[in-house]
Amino acid sequence: MNTNPATAPAAAAPAAAASQASKSKTKLAGNFDQFLTLLTTQLQFQDPLKPMDSSKFTDQLVSFSQVEQSINTNKNLESLISQSKNAEMASAVGYLGNEVTIQTDRAGLRKGQAKWEYGLKTNADETTLTVSDSRGKTLYEGLGDNKAGLHDFTWNAPANTPDGIYKLVVTAKTASGSEVQSAIYSKGKVESIEALNGEVNLSVNGILTAASNIQAIKPSSPL
Repeated sequence: MNTNPATAPAAAAPAAAASQASKSKTKLAGNFDQFLTLLTTQLQFQDPLKPMDSSKFTDQLVSFSQVEQSINTNKNLESLISQSKNAEMASAVGYLGNEVTIQTDRAGLRKGQAKWEYGLKTNADETTLTVSDSRGKTLYEGLGDNKAGLHDFTWNAPANTPDGIYKLVVTAKTASGSEVQSAIYSKGKVESIEALNGEVNLSVNGILTAASNIQAIKPSSPL
C-alpha cells in the first residue's frame, strides 16, 4: 500500500488491534450484565433453607475483574505501539528524496541507471560483474575492481530497458581459483514510505526495505 508521506497511516495496524480490544471490552460488559441478571434471578428463587454458596459468585466476580484489567492493560500497550509507529513514520519522512545504500544484491533501474556498491574481503586476481533481470536473463557481464574494499558500480542499461529491479552477481577469485568473499549493496533514492503489515518500510527505487537496513545516506543536493 503506497502512502502519502505527509498523511501516512502508520497506526493503521495498531488502530485495528485497538478496535479488537474495544470489542472485547464491550463483549465482557455484556457478559457481566448477563451474569448479574442470572445471579439476581438465582437469589430471588433460591431455597431459603439451602442458600447459595457466596464464594462461587465471588470467584466469578473476581474473574471478571481480572479479565477487565487484562483488557485495559492491552489497550494501554496498543496505545504505546501506536505512538511508536507514528514516531517511526515521522522519522522515516526524513529519508525522502535522499540517496541511501541498503544491503541487497538487487537495485532499481531509474533513468537508464542502476547503482550498486560491492566489497571484497581480500584482493582478487579476477572479478566478474553480472547483471540479470527478474527472469534470470544476463544483460551485462564485465570485469570489476580486484582490490580489497568497497567499490562503486553503475550499470548504464541499453536504450529502452524498462525500469524495474535488476540483480548483480559478483564473482571474485584468486589466481589459484579460490573464491574471494564479497558483499553487495544497492544504491537508490527513497521515493516513498509504505506501511506493510504494520511495519514502516522505505521504497528505494522500487525496492521495499526497513529503515534498519540502511547502511549509508547521502542527502539530496539543495536546489
